[in-house]
Amino acid sequence: MFKITSAKNQKISYIFGTHHAFGKPFFDALKNANQCLAASDLLIKENLNIPGHLAEDIINKRTDITKWNKYLNKDDLAYIKNMFATSPTDFNKMTPAEMYVFLNRYFKEQVCLSNNANGTHQSLDNYIGSIAEQLNIKQIGLETTEAQIELINKDIEGMPGRIHKKRLSSVIYRIKSKDTNGCAEIEWYKKMEFDFRLDQPCQNNLILADRNNKWLNEIKEHLQESNCFIVVGLSHLMFKCSLINQLQDLGYVVEPVKVK
Repeated sequence: MFKITSAKNQKISYIFGTHHAFGKPFFDALKNANQCLAASDLLIKENLNIPGHLAEDIINKRTDITKWNKYLNKDDLAYIKNMFATSPTDFNKMTPAEMYVFLNRYFKEQVCLSNNANGTHQSLDNYIGSIAEQLNIKQIGLETTEAQIELINKDIEGMPGRIHKKRLSSVIYRIKSKDTNGCAEIEWYKKMEFDFRLDQPCQNNLILADRNNKWLNEIKEHLQESNCFIVVGLSHLMFKCSLINQLQDLGYVVEPVKVK
């Protein structure tokens, strides 16, 4: 978490880097972060959960069906059918890219973090949003869910079917076998000992640099008028294109703050 101040006004804002797989227990332990959120006038998130515009709504409205036997073997397809048996999302209308993102997050939540698969787990971003709602703090989203889904697919546009098949098979295996070898990222975030690599080039222009540039235009307007609590994925605070660097370039003082 970083504190954002400016000599041009008396506003005090914060930007908090999240990992979407974490949730309530993690954020509840961050007492200072909770206090900073409570002192804010405005919560800025990547997106808002708007009825009718949720991921499941967008996917279920589609007419195209994915032929999953092209991407999943018989056992894995049976596993997916069972996983989505009670889901409001029609998995047959998901793309392979969307399925991979879903399964990868499921792996991190259920295997790496050992969450209850039948529980009411909220992502860290959504849980922070629920706290803001209880505190009557206004919330805005930096982009729509539709735009995020479009990015997921565009990011791997043109990927051969055999690569999709390999990726899906791998993540399903990790879920089934509870293989924690892929949990290094989760352990890294738990420790909160980050190397932000602010002097290194951005690794993904589409997902990081382009979005950071777009988000900054809206964020800077709100920083002039409100005490903001900004919640974005941790990677958006990393590398040369980071929001941290860009805010500093605009003249803001951005300094790290302990979350506990």
